Amino acid sequence: MPTLSTSSLLASSRTALLARMLGVDMVSHNLANVNTYGYRGERMNFQELLNGRTNINGVQPVGTQILLAHGRLETTGRSLDLAIDGDGFFPIQLPDGRTAYTRDGQFTRDADNNLVSGDGYRLIWQGQIPANTPDDRITVNRDGSVDVLRDDGTLARVGQIGLVRFANPTGLIGYGRNLFVESAPSGTPVAGNPGSAGFGAINGGALEGSNVNMAAEMTNLIALERAYSLSSKAFQQVDTMIGLAVQMRRA
Repeated sequence: MPTLSTSSLLASSRTALLARMLGVDMVSHNLANVNTYGYRGERMNFQELLNGRTNINGVQPVGTQILLAHGRLETTGRSLDLAIDGDGFFPIQLPDGRTAYTRDGQFTRDADNNLVSGDGYRLIWQGQIPANTPDDRITVNRDGSVDVLRDDGTLARVGQIGLVRFANPTGLIGYGRNLFVESAPSGTPVAGNPGSAGFGAINGGALEGSNVNMAAEMTNLIALERAYSLSSKAFQQVDTMIGLAVQMRRA
């Protein structure tokens, strides 16, 4: 059986400490967004570090993974609040021209009458709401079609809101502000209309809550804190051993 040197033990304890710290940060971020509409929880993935003799020298983070469970739908009554009942993301145009994706359907209209997110980023859709149309005259149907009520009491179809899905949505990269961008693991975006094969329907006048499970996250946090404490003790003991070894060499 190969033996581990004190330096290897110290390195293993150090990487374990860093891994637990990153894990706590991720859980804390999830808990902070337990009431954020459309929020998708994330978890940190780790990988064991092996040296040339196949000894384990600790762990390192290799990326984050999006949790796909759907959040609970909450009725708001606002016509521009949109919840996705099923799979898919709303495509959002970033200021640099790139496209990001979100489940947060809290939309409003800007000065140019565009549908925008809470940060003012434009929703990418086909259509235009007529100027001076009150929000309560706008209806977004489950298939993403958008109707407005005219003064004469008739409905006019003014556009179509589409959704985007990915072969591996867990591979999306967090952009911040409840937005994600595509990556090689996520695959390229596939666009489609709500309610069609593989896409969820849109619930107008509703929002999707966070999918964070508070009980599970608290349990994970306790486990991480205990593991951090154990790793810290191991690090201190190895450090003490090295100190004693140095003193003995000097004696």
